[in-house]
Amino acid sequence: MKVYISATLQNFIGKNHVIEAPEGDLWSVLKFLTEEYPDAKQVLFDEDNNLRKFVRIYAGNEDRTTTDMWYKTLSGEEEVLILPAIAGGANDSIINDVRMKAQSLDDDEIKRFEKHLLLKEISVKGQKRIKAARVIVCGAGALGSPVIQYLAAAGVGTIKVVDENEVALEDLQTQVIHGSRDVRRPKVASAKDTVRNINRNIGFEAENAALNAENIEQIFDGYDLVIDCSDNYKLRYLINDACALLDIPVVFAAIYQYEGRVSIFNHNGGPCLRCLYPEPPEPGLVPTCAAGGAISPLPGIIGSIQANEALKLIIGIGEHLDGKMLIMDSLYLHTRILPVKKDSNCPLCGLSKTILSVEEFDYDDFCGLKEPDEETPVEGLTPEELTKRMDSGEPLTIIDVREPHERAIMRFPNAIIIPIGQLARRMKELDPEVDTVFICKSGKRSILAINTLREAGYEGNMYNLKGGFDAMKDIVLSHEGAWL
Repeated sequence: MKVYISATLQNFIGKNHVIEAPEGDLWSVLKFLTEEYPDAKQVLFDEDNNLRKFVRIYAGNEDRTTTDMWYKTLSGEEEVLILPAIAGGANDSIINDVRMKAQSLDDDEIKRFEKHLLLKEISVKGQKRIKAARVIVCGAGALGSPVIQYLAAAGVGTIKVVDENEVALEDLQTQVIHGSRDVRRPKVASAKDTVRNINRNIGFEAENAALNAENIEQIFDGYDLVIDCSDNYKLRYLINDACALLDIPVVFAAIYQYEGRVSIFNHNGGPCLRCLYPEPPEPGLVPTCAAGGAISPLPGIIGSIQANEALKLIIGIGEHLDGKMLIMDSLYLHTRILPVKKDSNCPLCGLSKTILSVEEFDYDDFCGLKEPDEETPVEGLTPEELTKRMDSGEPLTIIDVREPHERAIMRFPNAIIIPIGQLARRMKELDPEVDTVFICKSGKRSILAINTLREAGYEGNMYNLKGGFDAMKDIVLSHEGAWL
């Protein structure tokens, strides 16, 4: 027998929106429910074991809240619905009362969090919920920097940070959680040191790993909230799907140059990322492999909003960005909030789900990062091989498919600039008798460029620069007489 749980009560019943209970009467269903989920008992019943006045119970379309209706046998086709009768009858926090009450604040914590305690919406109960919270931050980069620091300063009890990368010099402009001494250190190690200086009393878990379909559910399991501070489409969809399957809300954000976006997905039956964007953009239409660049304060602004949304969800206060998206243009100071509707046809959270597990989904292929099996493998040149051919004077055509802001930072000598979207119509500019080498930042978009020209019918020899421009930085070209 199916028992449907109102969104406002799900935190007390294992975050389930529906459970299977043995057939019988309503009394046996409630007994099963409170035995399986002890937290639910104190929410549904008072100290005298009477059903609380803000809860109503329905079987099918019939109101069976009164106890004299509890012993009427239910048919297997009747569905039970447990529903609060009034708004606000249950706590909106993602941290239930049992966990909140298990926390205590010592004298040092009362002093440290005094400014929170003075706010009537937070006070002692809210600070205890913050202390009880277990939060994952995906990415210790530009967005992760303010998020991690503000969550630590607020006293979030456990923060797990997941990132596989090391700190690079170019990161320091926007990733203020790291310093010059941290260059070439794992980002999670640097973040841990910073958090220790902010608040040594919280738990910090450093996960120096790449999220993938095999490990993401295990890494996320047991946490209350995920904050998506990633910087690519593959990770965003991976995080969204895992959280929807695990029923964990996500505070999402993305930045590009001067623009930032923030939303909340997978919360209380609300929309997920796929409801908004069922699929990521086709590769080459927008910058997906290269970092898009951002003005230094932008990730601080957007990441601070993420942290603010996270704390509101933890405490259970205010108006959330669930079902909405905040869009901010920091260049022209335009801010707007747009609605995000749940899609009943969403393959992940809609009525007829087709995405049932993370493992079954090929994210590399979905995001256009994987070469289809039927295509001819793309030949590549190492930076050393390309340098040798250039220094020998051998005829070569070099096509740069990077974004304008990338080329402004560092140019490639004698390269022809052709965006991927223009390759097919401009292929007559290429000489099939001369080998053509394609370059991008990391060597992925250049593979896409080659496959695009193949599909358009170009028959000349084409090569991908392995590792892209990033791998070419330490190469000296003799005729240039300078480092690239």
